[in-house]
Amino acid sequence: MLSRVFGFGRRSFDSLSEQEILALAISSEEDDGRIYRAYADGLAESFPQSAKVFEAMAEEEDGHRDSLIELCRKRFGERIPLIRREHVKGYYERKPDWLVRPLGIDAVRRQAEAMERQAYLFYVEAAKRTTDASTRKLLGDLAAAEQGHESSAHQLEQEHVPGEVKIEEASAEQRQFILTYVQPGLAGLMDGSVSTLAPIFAAAFATHDTFQTFLVGLAASIGAGISMGFTEVASDDGKLSGRGSPVKRGLTVGIMTTLGGLGHALPYLIPFFWTATVVAAVVVFFELWTIAFVQNRYMQTPFWRAAFQVVLGGALVFAAGVLIGNA
Repeated sequence: MLSRVFGFGRRSFDSLSEQEILALAISSEEDDGRIYRAYADGLAESFPQSAKVFEAMAEEEDGHRDSLIELCRKRFGERIPLIRREHVKGYYERKPDWLVRPLGIDAVRRQAEAMERQAYLFYVEAAKRTTDASTRKLLGDLAAAEQGHESSAHQLEQEHVPGEVKIEEASAEQRQFILTYVQPGLAGLMDGSVSTLAPIFAAAFATHDTFQTFLVGLAASIGAGISMGFTEVASDDGKLSGRGSPVKRGLTVGIMTTLGGLGHALPYLIPFFWTATVVAAVVVFFELWTIAFVQNRYMQTPFWRAAFQVVLGGALVFAAGVLIGNA
């Protein structure tokens, strides 16, 4: 672990021979090709036209690798040393595609641009280190090719992703984000904020004991979060509805439900009853207005209609809790 963090056991780039530089370039091109194909696979179902762009870029990386292998064979024979990015100190690294999922189109395009820029800088430095004319020429050509990939990628994008398709893909990505995260999160926040009002404020006014009220709120919030999370996972696997991963939706709704309830439970850690109650009521006010804002921002619900529905519902539940607590 320490060797990875501090670079112990890694070679410096200056210590590499020309054969090792070529071997490093070959392995890097192979990795980049795999990454682009992984991007294409990740985008294929929802964004097939953009997937074609990354398939074409992967084929270009394969061409670079083949040229490097041919040069390495001519100069050094059939054996290629095993040297990879992680063996060289200070060399750029690539994140595996599973670390950057879900694959948003804009995020992937930015990542591809960064990859090509890093590859260009590598070939520029590698060309400075070689004395063989043919090797220097190939590395210089590859540097120019990597530098030109941004325009190539733009041309491929124009070919496979014209303006109307790009708009459709952006709309589909936004819709998927709403279905997978916003809707479950909003449902959880509403349930956690509204449904826990009655038990928390009923316990507060019935006992006037702030810590006991906090425990009731904590139990209600966590219980509601677990219940909502498992219900979301079990109710829809996302295959027919297109709502995305049930695990992601379940975690989103569970966490937001718990946070919605804890928002007005935490003030009861204050030992003074009326101070805690006033703070909790203020928190509830902001919770309800936040829900109205999210509904307006992502669900296109008119703001004042959303506010009226949420605030009215919250006020009724709050009043029910206070009346039951004072009974």
